[in-house]
Amino acid sequence: MDPRSRPWRSVLYIPGSKERALEKARGLPVDAIIFDLEDAVAVEEKANARALLARTLAETDYGGRARIVRINGFDTDWGRDDVAAFAGLPIDAILIPKVNSAADLDAVAAAIADVPLWAMMETPLGILNAAEIAAHPRLQGMVLGTNDLAKDLGTRFRADRLPLIASLQICLLAARAHGIVCVDGVYNAYLDEDGLRVECDQGRDMGFDGKTLIHPKQVEVTNAAFAPSEEEIDLARRQIAAFEAAEAEGLGVAVVDGKIVENLHIVTARQTLAKAEAIAALQAG
Repeated sequence: MDPRSRPWRSVLYIPGSKERALEKARGLPVDAIIFDLEDAVAVEEKANARALLARTLAETDYGGRARIVRINGFDTDWGRDDVAAFAGLPIDAILIPKVNSAADLDAVAAAIADVPLWAMMETPLGILNAAEIAAHPRLQGMVLGTNDLAKDLGTRFRADRLPLIASLQICLLAARAHGIVCVDGVYNAYLDEDGLRVECDQGRDMGFDGKTLIHPKQVEVTNAAFAPSEEEIDLARRQIAAFEAAEAEGLGVAVVDGKIVENLHIVTARQTLAKAEAIAALQAG
């Protein structure tokens, strides 16, 4: 199944070590959950978190939410045991941190069969190798790790994210070239709804499928930003109707709101309606 056929508007990080958070996530209106065993878990808690998360995923119904497990890297003491713990469990993907090349994916792919892989794009080398990484046959998604990337690049914070734009676009180009999901990085000021909305709109304008989140308070803004608006849905329907009417008359273009509508616009319009329907189906489930 095409991984982009379902919504990825809101992708929430949940620490794998927090039993209460794992339970609460069942009722959150997110499209996907990243169950984190890496950054969110202290060294002394790694083994306990792995066991808790494996047991939780085996016993808990998360509905239509995609279940992604972020493991520790294979260059750590925990990565291989993380992968082994989730073989055969009902998960939708393994997320690999700090992917620098396709070889990093090969190592995980060899350790677990039949589970899609996702890549954290958070290092300069990983960004430079984005096309090679995106082409991996097991890869279905990329997640931008903008905090780590900004640290490695030595950038200063800017609300417009200008220092990161090239990296974001490189990953998007690679993901779109290979038909995989691409999810934007986190917004750290989780109580700043206005700032989050601006960054979500920027990410949506660029073409991201959704955004990773660090707090449930960010879900509502993000879901709205990455869903088709009523205006966009209405325009899509009118474009399709006008174009079909033009085709019936033997014409190759139509005009809607004073703008030319060609077949390429109809492809986008149908994608807009399909996304709206997929969101509605997920919410109904």
